[in-house]
Amino acid sequence: MIGPGIIVAKHRIMPSGETAGSGESAPEILEHLVAQAERAGASDIHLQMRAGSASVTFRLDGVMTPTAELPAAVAERVLGRIKFLARLKTYQESLPQDGRIDKAELHARTDIRVATYPTVTGEKIVLRLFDTTGIRTLAELEFSAEARAELERFLRQTAGLLLLTGPAGSGKTTTIYACLRHLAEQGDRHIITVEDPAEQIVPGVMQTEVNEARGLDFAKAARHLLRQDPQVLVIGEIRDEETANIAVRAALTGHLVISTLHAGSCQGVFQRLLVLCADHSTVASSVELVLNQRLLRRRCAECAGKGCPTCLQTGYRGRLPLVEWLRLNDALRPRIAAHDLEGLAAQPALAESARALVQTGATTEAEVARVLGTPGPTT
Repeated sequence: MIGPGIIVAKHRIMPSGETAGSGESAPEILEHLVAQAERAGASDIHLQMRAGSASVTFRLDGVMTPTAELPAAVAERVLGRIKFLARLKTYQESLPQDGRIDKAELHARTDIRVATYPTVTGEKIVLRLFDTTGIRTLAELEFSAEARAELERFLRQTAGLLLLTGPAGSGKTTTIYACLRHLAEQGDRHIITVEDPAEQIVPGVMQTEVNEARGLDFAKAARHLLRQDPQVLVIGEIRDEETANIAVRAALTGHLVISTLHAGSCQGVFQRLLVLCADHSTVASSVELVLNQRLLRRRCAECAGKGCPTCLQTGYRGRLPLVEWLRLNDALRPRIAAHDLEGLAAQPALAESARALVQTGATTEAEVARVLGTPGPTT
């Protein structure tokens, strides 16, 4: 039960004792749905219209978890309520729309980002719940002592490029914000970011959001922000040749630069970066550290992984980081400049770190297989 008279099950959300569509309050259902998602620690709520109903799915610890089902008549009112609060066109169902709901409207912990999209079975709406835990410290990232030491060593430098990689939802943004907090708390450097979007406000940091609809992309923002005399520059993502070359040049000219680049491994980062940057020597000279991240779901402490109301019967609650890294040195730089990437290995391998977590009981072999796409390690 998520509120007065509202029952949430994997197949129905409706006032107890009433039939579907018989006077349910869309505002009440929406508020309790958001409250339940917040209690469960969900990052997103997905509402998908289908024939005769709408499915409700939470993204819990990175995994889509079917949660409930709304009768069609109720779902239409709930979707309309969401669009109204997000100041979207309530009649528009054939084109995507983006908006935001103020937390006060739903008695939520934070504002909620809203995105709609038309599908062949009806409209789809995703509610993004912003993280309310605050910006983590480097210690709270739960990296291994060795990985944390490498990261702190980089942050003490005055110049160089740190690249984080990993699939969407692997914790790269969380790591960047922890780095920003660490640097801002020192208070002796001018820090500027270019983000899409800025998910949290960091005191003491000049933050900028890209707006491609108005012509402000990562490359243009970074190019102009270099004129603002930054000592630390954070570029949310390297997406094109211009942004890649700006990041590399900035790192070579006395700036500490942090960014992300989508690749499957530390070696893959260099494979991509050497394609984006024609001058391979500058790449080899500018990059100092590459971190490759994944997140594994943590076995639920309340039920030891058996499934309980706390973890919504998933057996997991919270996540643990897997991190491998590659620190460039004088021996590696000539190889990278020559595009000799064969055998370029990060340490420790993700599978090795995952094996240790399974052995301690922190996660499971099945979870390792899900994340790494390989058979889980044996205990």
